[in-house]
Amino acid sequence: MGATPDIEVIDSIIKQRLDEILPAKLDEALKARAADRTPSMTIIATKGTLDWAYPPFILSSTAAALGWDVSIFFTFYGLELLKKDISGLQVSPLGNPAMPMKMPFGPDWFKSIKWNVPNAVQSIIPGFESFATTMMKMTIKNKGVADIAELRSLCLEAGVSMIGCQMTVDLFGYSHGDFIPEVKEYVGAATFLPMAKDADVSLFI
Repeated sequence: MGATPDIEVIDSIIKQRLDEILPAKLDEALKARAADRTPSMTIIATKGTLDWAYPPFILSSTAAALGWDVSIFFTFYGLELLKKDISGLQVSPLGNPAMPMKMPFGPDWFKSIKWNVPNAVQSIIPGFESFATTMMKMTIKNKGVADIAELRSLCLEAGVSMIGCQMTVDLFGYSHGDFIPEVKEYVGAATFLPMAKDADVSLFI
């Protein structure tokens, strides 16, 4: 009769084999899980001027096109971007030294000039904000960039969740009827923050 196998030796061989197999299997399982998981992004939109309206809508529409789950939380002046009519959004160049003032018309040499208008001058010129807004809208049109209403529609079509801050609605005396009906819900920060915590990407704009 053959010798009886040593149980301790067998256990050692089994343990060694498991140590070799399990890490690879675990790595495969984690990669498969990551591949199946849908990335998510949350954005907190706080500003309601024409120039600041672009970042949240461009980023969210792009992420949605990539197949991500996207939610935007509109709070304080960001609520202006949920209004039914957003054609009146303005640009405020005052106090924004990074804003280039270039003319969207005329010969190339003229359009290439950056007009650095001092704040002291901007503040005393009547209608300067309206002028800057008109120039910005003309530049957007000339460059073939979608306007804010179009971008917002693209976001909604792509499934971006638009969420209003109920506290700000109450603070500014708005009603839900002031905003587009596609707003998913009106909640407070305590409801939105857990969503942001669990998101892969969370941005404040």
